[in-house]
Amino acid sequence: MDLSRYDVIIKRHVFERAMQRGMHPDLIEDTLLKGKVERFGKHGIKFVSKGSKRTIICVGELVGYKLKIVTIEEGN
Repeated sequence: MDLSRYDVIIKRHVFERAMQRGMHPDLIEDTLLKGKVERFGKHGIKFVSKGSKRTIICVGELVGYKLKIVTIEEGN
């Protein structure tokens, strides 16, 4: 997905959750740039980056030309 076409907004909640879960904030950018894109619902979007030790998931909304990242999770 070409992120240069969108206005990317990363909410403060994402950084708070990353720090609580022991993730470096650079993982957010890596996941957005290199992660696999999964759509769900009407406006929902997930960026999934699988690593050897853990999976990082950034969850957001895509409305028009705005991509709003609202939370970050750690998967299996």
